[in-house]
Amino acid sequence: MNVKQWDLITAKYVASAVKSEQYPLPALEEIAFIGRSNVGKSSLINSLTRCRSLARVSGSPGKTQTLNFYELCAKRMLGEAEERRIFHLVDLPGYGFARTAKDNREQWSAFISKYLENSEHLKLVFQLVDIRHKPMESDIACYHWLMDCHRPTIVVLTKADKLSKSAAMAQKELFKRELGLDDSRIITYSSTAHTMRNELINRLMEYID
Repeated sequence: MNVKQWDLITAKYVASAVKSEQYPLPALEEIAFIGRSNVGKSSLINSLTRCRSLARVSGSPGKTQTLNFYELCAKRMLGEAEERRIFHLVDLPGYGFARTAKDNREQWSAFISKYLENSEHLKLVFQLVDIRHKPMESDIACYHWLMDCHRPTIVVLTKADKLSKSAAMAQKELFKRELGLDDSRIITYSSTAHTMRNELINRLMEYID
């Protein structure tokens, strides 16, 4: 049977939440995105879904202050038959927001922790990191926190178009060494050129599928 790759065909915003009672119903399988503020998370989500204004892009760090749920539909062809899967993409607030008051940071950290530690529907976390920098302490701490939560995690090195191909490869190898990753758990991405879009979609569908 001829099996084609998955693609995302629809995406829509469904809810914002800071506690479990606000999570959208019916519950669906979830893929979450987390990263430092200004890492390019909203741009990547818009690139992935091909919806330019689905997630708001802001130059102000810490703009996302809630768990934002989006309903996505993926499709592929199995020979002559069509298969579709509907799931939630969850956009988590950025960590490392320097301009935010301490009490807000603690409040946000609490509801992010509760979601990551307790969600029964979370299948995979994409941790976004700016490829132009070496692993920051907050990136390393977040990664180990996700490991402690026993959450499957793939590191996405964003803004890959800002470096030459050789420099991007060198940075990827650095992150692999620092975090103990193999190639299945790290990927580079450019939201401008949309490079690796199909690869990222098919990786996430391995966890949904």
